[in-house]
Amino acid sequence: MRVVRYHEHGDPSVLRVEDAPEPEAGPGEVLIRAEAIGVNYADVQKRQGLPIGGPVTLPAAPAGDVAGVVEAVGAGVTGVAVGDRVVAPVRYGAYAEYATAYAATVFPIPAAIDAAQATALPSPGETAYHVLTTVGRLEPGETVLINAASGGIGHLLVQLARAKGAGRIIGTAGSPAKLDFVRSVGADVAVCYGQENWVDEVRAATGDKGVDLVLETVGNEVLAHSIRLAGRFGRIVCYGGASGERPPAISPWDFIDMKSLHGFNLYALFQDRPEVIAAGRKELLEYVESGQVTPVVYSRIPLQEAARAHELMEARKHTGKVVLIP
Repeated sequence: MRVVRYHEHGDPSVLRVEDAPEPEAGPGEVLIRAEAIGVNYADVQKRQGLPIGGPVTLPAAPAGDVAGVVEAVGAGVTGVAVGDRVVAPVRYGAYAEYATAYAATVFPIPAAIDAAQATALPSPGETAYHVLTTVGRLEPGETVLINAASGGIGHLLVQLARAKGAGRIIGTAGSPAKLDFVRSVGADVAVCYGQENWVDEVRAATGDKGVDLVLETVGNEVLAHSIRLAGRFGRIVCYGGASGERPPAISPWDFIDMKSLHGFNLYALFQDRPEVIAAGRKELLEYVESGQVTPVVYSRIPLQEAARAHELMEARKHTGKVVLIP
């Protein structure tokens, strides 16, 4: 089969399509014949050599979310059968024609969407759900600020916030060209955080009260400003750092109005709170089936052009998901 690997860190050209044996499903695993593979920005950063989630052992094969048909199941697997159409996060070797995944992480592909759209459900979708609900504790009527709202996770966050009754949704994006998209998926206000006056625009949209909940994944000064945009008793959830840059110094005085800052790690939930994962997965699928949440696919790129997919992600011009097609 074909698989994409890299033997050194660098620009997208280090991604190589290689031949490899088809993997086998081990105990507790399923083997998936891929129809679509979701590309996540964290794996772009790992290829660049950034220490996202710990060091990478070379040669490496990117992670991703794989949608397709179950070809085999390993020992002890129940609830998933050969022939099922599923999507699952794959932590190594996702950019391939076949991949193995833990059966406990498998989603059925909802009838309302296709395989490419389904790649948005495991890593991006579950992150969006739990950032907003489990950690962010969004209450109906609250104002929420969603940074990078045009991205693979961000556009799902906007839709989920609307479905869960947010009062006012403010979405930011890195360029003016993305603002119409942010509004199209449900934001009340769209602001470009690349412009100097973006903080003033957000504050004006709250009537100078600040937001109740900030969902942040950019890092650098965007995180620092976002903390200050939270109102009294505001919660800030940091679930990534797409800029790759550390924020300016944050002072304890930034939290003086009973604000709180939270981190997020999806795999910690998988390992320690499986019951929370199961409940969230059920509700997320209900939102998709009802049409309240619809993943958007920006581009479907052939597997052998994985480097082009990474180039597109690095250029930050996409909205929604970038997907590889074997």
